Formats: sequence, C-alpha cells, structure tokens
Amino acid sequence: MIQKFNQVDRRFLSFPAVHPCEAVSSATLLGSLITLSQNVSNYQSKFFATQRRNARETIRQIGILLVFFEEIRDRGLIVPESALLCFSELHITFQKIRFLLEDCSGQGARLWILMKSELVATQFRVLIRTVSIALDVLPLNLIDVSGEVKELVELVVKQARKAKIGIDPDDERAMRRVLSILNRLEKGIEPEFQNLKWVLDYLEIKSWSDCNKEIKFLEEEISTQCVDGEEREVPFLSSLLGFMSYCRGVIFDTLDYQNADQTEERCNAEILSCLNPEDFRCPISLELMIDPVTVSTGQTYDRSSIQKWFKAGNTICPKTGEKLTNTELVPNTNLRKLIYQFCADNGVSLAKTGKKSRDVTRTIIPGSPAAAETIKFLSKFLARKLIFGPSEQKNKAAYEIRLLAKSNIFNRSCLIEAGTIPPLLNLLYSFNKSIQENAIAALLKLSKHGSGKKAIVESGGLRSILAVLKRGTSLEARQIAAATIFYLSSVKGYRKLIGEMPEAIPGLVDLIKEGTACGKKNAVVALFGLLLYPGNHQRVLDAGTVPLLVDILASSDKKELVADSLAVLAALAESIDGTLAILQTSSLHLITRILQSSTSQPGKEHCVSILVSLCTNGGDDAIAVLAKDPSIMSSLYSLVTEGTTHASKKARSLIKILHKFHETSSSGQGCQAFTHEQSVHAR
Repeated sequence: MIQKFNQVDRRFLSFPAVHPCEAVSSATLLGSLITLSQNVSNYQSKFFATQRRNARETIRQIGILLVFFEEIRDRGLIVPESALLCFSELHITFQKIRFLLEDCSGQGARLWILMKSELVATQFRVLIRTVSIALDVLPLNLIDVSGEVKELVELVVKQARKAKIGIDPDDERAMRRVLSILNRLEKGIEPEFQNLKWVLDYLEIKSWSDCNKEIKFLEEEISTQCVDGEEREVPFLSSLLGFMSYCRGVIFDTLDYQNADQTEERCNAEILSCLNPEDFRCPISLELMIDPVTVSTGQTYDRSSIQKWFKAGNTICPKTGEKLTNTELVPNTNLRKLIYQFCADNGVSLAKTGKKSRDVTRTIIPGSPAAAETIKFLSKFLARKLIFGPSEQKNKAAYEIRLLAKSNIFNRSCLIEAGTIPPLLNLLYSFNKSIQENAIAALLKLSKHGSGKKAIVESGGLRSILAVLKRGTSLEARQIAAATIFYLSSVKGYRKLIGEMPEAIPGLVDLIKEGTACGKKNAVVALFGLLLYPGNHQRVLDAGTVPLLVDILASSDKKELVADSLAVLAALAESIDGTLAILQTSSLHLITRILQSSTSQPGKEHCVSILVSLCTNGGDDAIAVLAKDPSIMSSLYSLVTEGTTHASKKARSLIKILHKFHETSSSGQGCQAFTHEQSVHAR
C-alpha cells in the first residue's frame, strides 16, 4: 500500500515524503511511480518565474524515466527484488520533487522563492543527485526493457551525475535588486518606481490581484512561523510584506475586480462580525481577559495583569504611556460579557487560553525596520491620493487602507498619523456605492485603534458616520457604520456624545428592523455599548427597541444575535421603565423557555438577569408567572453550580425571590409586604 501525505498539513518548502510500506507489491509500487512521474511531467506546462533552468532539467529527466516505467508496465515485465529498493528510493525522491515544483510554480510565492534561491537551488541539486545514486545501483541488466530505453536510463544517470544545478544569474541579479531596495528602506530612503517595476516585471507580477496573492502568502507564512515558534525569518518576511504592500498600493492604479471582489467578501465577513476575538486579549499578557478592568486612561486590561504592573511600581498606562491619575480599576462588564459569549459560542475554555496570540497582537510593533519605513511611505502616499486623486484613485486608496488596517495595529497607527481619517470621512458623502463602502470599512478598521477613535470624533466624524447609518447608499455601508459606532462607544466619554445625537439610536433601531442578521447584530451590540451610559436608557426605550429585540428572540436562529439581544434587554430591565416595556410584550414565557433550552452560557446568564429585574421591578404579577413553572428551578440550580460567578449570584437571587413568594402566598401575607422584600433582595 502507498500512503498519501495530506498536503494541507505541509509547510512551504518542506518535503515530507512517505516511504512505501515494505509489503507493497511491485505492481503497486510501479503504478505509483508512474503516477508520480506523470505529475512531475505535467509541470512542464506550468510557469516558473524563477528556477526555470533547474525545474526544466528536473522535469526532463523524470519524463525520460517515465518512459522506462511505462514500458515495464505495458510489457508486464518482472521487476527483480533487487530493483524494488531502488524503486522505493525513487518513489520518495519523486514525492519531494513534486512538492518542490509545486512550491516553485505556485501563485503568490514568487517573491519568496526568489529570495530563497540558494536554498531552492540546493534542494534541486540534492534531489537530482539522489536520483542519480538510486539509478547507479539499479540492476538495469536484470530488467528486460528494450535497448533504446536502457540507453535513455543510462543517459539520465550520466546527466544527473553531471547536472549543473545552481542559482540562475538572472535570479541572483533580481534577488540582489530586492535586497538593495530593502537596505535603502531601512535607511529611510523611499524606493524608486522604476526599481520596483523592474522586480515585478521580472517575476511577472502583472496586476493588483497578482500582487495581493503575494501579500496573502507572506502574511500566512509569517503567521505559520509565529504559531510554530520559528520566528527567525519573520523580520525578513515582514520586510518583503512591506515591500509588496507598497508595490500593490503604488504601482497598480486599478483593482483587478474579478479577484478583488472575493477578497472583499472575506474582508466584509470579518468586518461585520463586529466582535473580534483579538480585541479580547489583554495588551500586557496577550491572553484572553478573564476579568477585564479599565484604568483612568480608558484602556482595558485583565485585572491580574494590571495589578502585577502596579505592584512592580509602575504608574503609567502600559499601552499609551500616559501618567495614570489614579490606580482605580473599573470592571468592564460590557467587554466581560462579550468575552464569555465568544468563548461559549466557540467552544473556548478560558482556563485553556494560556497560549499567546501570534496574530494581531504581534503587530503592535513593526516586523522589521524596512517594514516600518515602507508602511510610513505608503500611508503618506495613500493620504495624498485620498485628498488629491480622482474618484477612482480615492476609491482604491480607501480600499488599500481597508486591507492594510484589517489586522495590523502598527499599520493602523501609521495610517492615522498620516492623516487619512479626515479625507475618508469626506468620502462618506459620496453617492458612489463602492467609494462609500470602502471609506466606512476603512474607518471601522481605524476606529479599533485608540488614536483612531479620537481622530474620528475630533474631526467631526460622528455626524458623517451617522449619516451613513441612516441613509447609506447600501445596506452593507449602514451595517459597517453600526459596527463603527460600537467601537467608538467603547470610549466612556463618547457614549453620551453619540446617544445625544438625534439620529444615532433611531438609526441603530432602524437597522435592527431592516438589516441582515449580521446588520442586526452590529446594531444590537452598538446599542449595548451605548447603554453603558445610563442617560441613554430612556432614549433606547423611546426608540421602540424592546419589541424588536423580543421579535429576534422569538424568530432568530442565530445564537450570537439572540445572546446579544438578551444582553440589551437585561440592561434595559434594570430600570422600572425597561421592565414595564418588556412585560408589555408578554415575553416572560419566551425568556424562561430560552433559559431552559439555550446552549449558550451567556444567553442563560442574560435570561436570569432579566428575570431577576422583572421580578424586582414588576411586582407579584411577574413572580406569580414564574412561580407556576416548576421546571424553571432545575435551570436555576444548574446555573448556581455550573454558571459564572455573576450567573450563580443572579440565579440564587431569583431562587430566593421565588421561595419567598411561595412562603408569603401560603401564609396569606399581603403583597405589599412582599414587594418591599423583593426590593431589598434586588439590591
């Protein structure tokens, strides 16, 4: 039997060939060799931007051996036992050759293959020599093939032994050109257009989408190496990533929309998720926060990490470097609920999140000096295009910013510092659907950065974003605007400012009515952020939010959306007006049913919070309904033993309220005395 290696698990430029099992028959081994030889020969029609001579020579030699193997099969010749060992060695080597050719001809890796020319050439040389050694010991005289085929095999042996496999002089020249550009970048010298164009032409990177594939490959390679803890090449990869990002932004004036659209769809899916798990990591420990707290600068950290920071004698904010006015730690309950929801919905145990993130958090600082300078130059270039370029160039610049800021904190800071936010805000008034969508999406990415939030608000951007939320050229633009409001509302001082703007809360409520499931989620989470300012509670109620949220509970099959809606209802239910609004929708039975059936731990916690508030603020009528449902007790006791500290506390409170109701009912005491007792428990 010949096992197959799962190529999905293979690292780039690694060759994990599988050895044929000892019991494999000669016919099976021969058939597999023929298949491998055919696969290698098929690469003759592939394009090789580099390593052309080495690849061509390797493919030619394997093609000759294919004739040899096919004659043995077609004539039914017997393969002697002494030849099987040689065939097994060739089988392993052919697998490695196929992997090497696959990497050299693959789209997206042309620049990396160029810069690894010496290593790749060495691999070709080693593999060709291995073929030569295997053929040297092949008992060709014991295999009854024709004399012509024997001569071909002997020719391969001689050529493999003498093959001059090395770096192509043209490849070496191109590699040195790239290194020269990177060295000049490290010194703060912006690359010349003609030098960049020469490199791209040599690699036959002819379009925006070709360039984008190179960028995606480099990003994936950096991520893979970081996750594996093999970061030796990450600085160089980061330099190449910066180089190629600059080329994509500067060299190509037009987007290749056929390919760009696919990228955009993936980008949108990430944007509109609104809840980015990387935002849940503590800036100090880089681990998921279990108990997020906010310091006086408005930054949030995990409680244990910031307390260690203070015990070490530090009095500045670790993230901003600002002097802390005090060491008070304010629990960030909003973020805590979102973290627990994310963990519950994605099967993540907070007890098992010790492994540090190697994705977004590592991008706080640039990967290399050359990468830093490249992004600074590119940010200024894009800012100029946003201001002075024609409509097409403004649209492309907004899209470039959208991609650059997607998952890189340093890129965000450079783009903000270059002054891209004011012209992006101006583009929000464009009637061009693509321009408006790219501009609001770029602003969303920049709003994830602390200085981005500040720049948006200080530039008067709230009104522009709310205009898109209310009257955007597309539903997608409105949904992204809602996600942007969510990020802006993470700043304490902005919640009041946003809530007081007449179009903000009604605009979010309209999106709950009209948006897709993703749009509804963005709007609901944004409302939750705004509700952290008590003055916004009545505004949210007056906008008619409660019936819409109850409708989501009754009809939506989106677990995250239901949990978000419950979180908003729980916040509203804390006031008497909120309780009355919820009770008027006759949703009590619906909420208890969700408590008993939901698999979402945060959802259960929100349900019990709502029920406690309804009982506390709604009087005996609400309690009486719950008291008639004995099945609710099992769900409450389950939360007491298995829920979070907060959920357990709420569940115990509700159990006490229900027990008290049964006691007072059986003793015949009046409702007035009981209502007073409820209020005491609620507090």
